[in-house]
Amino acid sequence: MDTAAGVREGAGVREGVPGVTTVRIDGLATDLCLPSRPGPHPAVVLRTPYDRRAHRAELAAWAVRGFAALAQDVRGRHGSDGDWHPYGDHEPRDGAATLRWVRDQPWSDGRVVAAGASYAAHCALVTPGADAVLAAVPALGPAETAREPTGPERLHARAGWWAAHGRGRVSTTAAPPDPRRLPVRDLLDVPGWAALWDAARRPPLTGRVPLLAVGGTRDPFAEDTVRLWRGWHGPARLLLGPWGHGLTADPAPEARPAHRVNLGELYARWARAALAGTLSGRRAAVGHGDSDHWYALPDPADAPAIWRFGDPAGLRLLSGAEFTADPARPVRSDDLAVPVCEPPDRCLLAGPPLPRPLDLLGHAEARLDADADTPSADWAVRLVALTPDGRARPLATGVVRRTRPGPFTVPLGHIARRLDAGTRLRVEVAGHHFPAHARNPHTGEDPVTATRLTASRRTVRLPGSHLGLPAVPRARLRRADPLQEIPT
Repeated sequence: MDTAAGVREGAGVREGVPGVTTVRIDGLATDLCLPSRPGPHPAVVLRTPYDRRAHRAELAAWAVRGFAALAQDVRGRHGSDGDWHPYGDHEPRDGAATLRWVRDQPWSDGRVVAAGASYAAHCALVTPGADAVLAAVPALGPAETAREPTGPERLHARAGWWAAHGRGRVSTTAAPPDPRRLPVRDLLDVPGWAALWDAARRPPLTGRVPLLAVGGTRDPFAEDTVRLWRGWHGPARLLLGPWGHGLTADPAPEARPAHRVNLGELYARWARAALAGTLSGRRAAVGHGDSDHWYALPDPADAPAIWRFGDPAGLRLLSGAEFTADPARPVRSDDLAVPVCEPPDRCLLAGPPLPRPLDLLGHAEARLDADADTPSADWAVRLVALTPDGRARPLATGVVRRTRPGPFTVPLGHIARRLDAGTRLRVEVAGHHFPAHARNPHTGEDPVTATRLTASRRTVRLPGSHLGLPAVPRARLRRADPLQEIPT
């Protein structure tokens, strides 16, 4: 490993961003951008499989704010030596070696923030020795990304990622294969795809250094982000906006102008406070969809508001207390329309128009007293807001796998939304959520290897079932300015 200034590529590569130079650290291509004023400086290290060169403007923005900034291609990707093994044991080793190199440089003051988004957040979290960690939309590990904590396999997003990034040195734009193809294990001819489904969940990632966890309520890893923040042992901050996986570049329909946060400035303020040792405790700022506000996250111990199944004042049954979940004709995750079919393919319920606006902020769940006539069954609960102007807007979804009859709980994740008066709640209880999740074949076989599908007869007992929502009175909501809440 190089311990001096590094071996430069081509006398310093600029490519349109002043001050960015490329060095090699133990065979790993690394872009470096230093502040213009004399050092020493704290450093920010970002290790990514998505091409370090895409981060050159970001490096320059860190440097303007007084940080030495590095973006590195992980081993086997783009300009770096070696073979590409997603989530391999080389990531912590390479991360630690890079931090040692940084601390050996004359421009370094020894303090390092490990940062990244998606897979790069995984790299940051597993790098030992960082003084602080910034993890955005974190893809925490192979098993953690492949399956929900409740069991079902995440199919569409995983197939898309592995088709684009799982093979070789550079990414491709090839479309993922038809998700209906069976078995799931053979869906992609990509090294690591089959092994993905055998990966064991690891102990939760945690640490004692300051953490900033950043996510979006429309991101597939939103609940992973919240769990990471809640389980962290050191000072922890959570920023959760009405965004998808691309954060502010991927706003949800419920995002408002107030949710256009300057992430670069917020990250730099947090990093200065984290390295200065002024942070303590656990704080959060959550963007409230369909409103112009950010709020602190309420105490999770607060009792939820209950909408009971079969209650005209709660959720009235429209159809399907008994329904058939057929994996050959699964309820789709990408279509909010409810077809009229016989026999019903889901249990469908709806509430009356809300008499006044409703603020939801926190964890939601459904409690089901239900069973199936097959040895294994997935239960998908989708909550939709039917707006007064006739639109259907998704609020939350949860999926669990069961091998015995209810009652049981279906976690629906965190909701941060304001619903207008006149909005109606619609709940769907189904046997599939496809193609976001793989189809349960209902045979008792592993859905990853199964090639035979059979229908499942379901029963939802209304008296023992309900929806629990985090309804918070307006007077109890505490405003939180992200640029003030996160760095303090």
